[in-house]
Amino acid sequence: MGGDSVISGTGSRRVRQSAIRIFAQEYSESSLIEKGVGEYDPSFVITKLGAKVNRCLICGGLERMERRDGDSGPFYRGQVRDPSGTHYFDVAPFQPELHPDAEELLARFETGDSILVSIVGRQKSNESEDGGIFTSIRAESFAEIDLESYKSWMVEAADATLRRLEAYASSQGAELSEDGLRDSGVPDDLISGMLQARGHYSEFDTEAYRVWILKAFSRALGRAEETPEVSIEENVKPV
Repeated sequence: MGGDSVISGTGSRRVRQSAIRIFAQEYSESSLIEKGVGEYDPSFVITKLGAKVNRCLICGGLERMERRDGDSGPFYRGQVRDPSGTHYFDVAPFQPELHPDAEELLARFETGDSILVSIVGRQKSNESEDGGIFTSIRAESFAEIDLESYKSWMVEAADATLRRLEAYASSQGAELSEDGLRDSGVPDDLISGMLQARGHYSEFDTEAYRVWILKAFSRALGRAEETPEVSIEENVKPV
């Protein structure tokens, strides 16, 4: 995984992971978590297609937004819908620099406006009492976007997902080792995640993934009059 080096306050070097473009369904179906060992080692949500998600860039229609008060102060929770499903995100009490923008977004949402948003955030996961994994995103930044920006993101996310689908298909029948996956045609940057994913998840039908990828391309190319995220022709106001 690539990323930018960052010097922490203690002088330790950590790497800011690149933000992966990912649709909600692939992310929400994930149940494999890789926890960082050291204080500055990243943790990852590993998807069925082998994406190792530490940070991600998501876009879609703002479906829900609310402010809550907790023991540590106010925080915000919301949902963003893309062509495949729903992402869940939050803005934590320890992120006061984001609270004014969150309040502004909440006010817009409460008026009933249809809003397209872009969120860069860090993976977050919780385990239920019965062992189920719930994935969400801790927002690092967010912004309202216009329709063209949303279309561009859909194309980028669809391209990235197709690349992972092709890698997954190439891995079928291959020896589950770095050399085996490399020889089968899996790109080097996907090998680590693919090894972990193939060892954790059962084989699954990828057809549903291909269906919503086609939906994303169709909407991005203007072949769909509306999206379930927002009524894009009439209701989205310019930024």
